[in-house]
Amino acid sequence: MLILFSYLYMDIKRHIVHIDLDSFFVSVERKFNPALIGKPVIIGGSAERGVVASCSYEARKYGVHSAMPTRQALKLCPHAIVIHGTHGRYSDASREVTQIIHDSVPLYQKTSVDEFYIDLTGMDRFYDCYQVARNLRQKVIRETGLPISFGMASGKTVAKMATNQAKPNGELFVKHGDELQFLAPLNIGKIPGLGESTCQKLYQYGIEKIGDLQKTNIRFLEAVFGKAGRYLWEKAHGIDDSEIVPHSDRKSISTEHTFMTNVNDLRTLETSLVSMTEELSGKLRRENKLASCMAIKVRYANFETHTQQQRIPLTAAEHILIPGIKNLLKQAWNQHRPIRLIGVRLSNLCSGSYQINLFEDNEERIRLYQAMDKINFKFGDKTVCRAAGMEIGTRNFNPFLKD
Repeated sequence: MLILFSYLYMDIKRHIVHIDLDSFFVSVERKFNPALIGKPVIIGGSAERGVVASCSYEARKYGVHSAMPTRQALKLCPHAIVIHGTHGRYSDASREVTQIIHDSVPLYQKTSVDEFYIDLTGMDRFYDCYQVARNLRQKVIRETGLPISFGMASGKTVAKMATNQAKPNGELFVKHGDELQFLAPLNIGKIPGLGESTCQKLYQYGIEKIGDLQKTNIRFLEAVFGKAGRYLWEKAHGIDDSEIVPHSDRKSISTEHTFMTNVNDLRTLETSLVSMTEELSGKLRRENKLASCMAIKVRYANFETHTQQQRIPLTAAEHILIPGIKNLLKQAWNQHRPIRLIGVRLSNLCSGSYQINLFEDNEERIRLYQAMDKINFKFGDKTVCRAAGMEIGTRNFNPFLKD
């Protein structure tokens, strides 16, 4: 008991690492096409209705950034190379990096497809934590060929900001006690989660740098911003005690398709649904997952959005899922209204292999699925698929087209 009491009250220095894969989608595409290296690249939707999902640093020099309409991005950088993206490649690369981190560190949190937090607290008793992080970064680069940056600090906020300063393809350690000095010269817009409207309001009070915010009385900030005032003050001082939430398996898988022109043709909609359901089912089988809930999303021309879902027996077979998805479309869609976007989501996932349905399946069907998955895994999604889904295909199917 005395030992435990002493441990709890020890002054333990936290070592939090933030890892970010640089221009992740672009970097993955460059692995498959080295001719893209050094050129301005935009990953995203069509020029008419799409948005930028990712862009290279060469494109960013012209003011291009993620979430920008592709049309606007091409005005800023007309010579940019636009790639619609290959979602399966990004998922595979993310899974590969995740596995390396999983095998290398005791505690980590995956916050997006290309971003991680790692907790090395306590390891400094035996190792140089910064060197551990550097070794991990080099391992990821060596085994995946992807550029990666990291920042290390006493908390998640400063670690993330350190990563942003280390990019591209760099590393930065903000030592304990150096947080204020590191943060002071940075613009307030560098604080994660700080919106444009809050920044503009701070500018009005002459607060432009984080150093200015550090000198501002907390009571003034609370009077102007309410509870958010303390948040601002703490971030400016590098105070962040939030914990690393251990990585857990995802509970759903989904994809969406935005049409070039609004659609009210049932055949076209069902073709899209078949293509998306096949893609998601194949991913479930590759990841040894089963779903027990399916849903569709319908967005009309005026951006009004409706969803419909249904519980189902555990499965990863599209011949079971596709009829159900088509039925959900009939329930969710007012056939007098054209559709702008349609999506499919499979959820309530659990680990497990596809189970034979004694009433509907046979050995020939199981072998067919296994053969399809083997071919698609080797040569790419949609190499083998239903004829009903071929009209969409990989060339026109773009999971990065968003509103």
